[in-house]
Amino acid sequence: MSLPMRYRVKHLYKTLLHLGKDYPRGYEYFRSRLHASFIRHKDVESTEEVEALIAKGEYVVKELEALYMLRKYRTLKKRYYDA
Repeated sequence: MSLPMRYRVKHLYKTLLHLGKDYPRGYEYFRSRLHASFIRHKDVESTEEVEALIAKGEYVVKELEALYMLRKYRTLKKRYYDA
């Protein structure tokens, strides 16, 4: 794995760890699943496969951000309107 690719993978891991702090089931649950997923794919050498896995990880980041924004929106809505 080339150096920029390695940097992208580490950045993705750190980003997901940071997003996992607000995960509904808890940080430890998220962290253990994330770690297991990265360990499962540690032997991937093909650049195309690594690119595909990074793209999938970035999609997960976007989905988690959307989940958190929706939760924030619903909380604000409950505060100002009768549900």
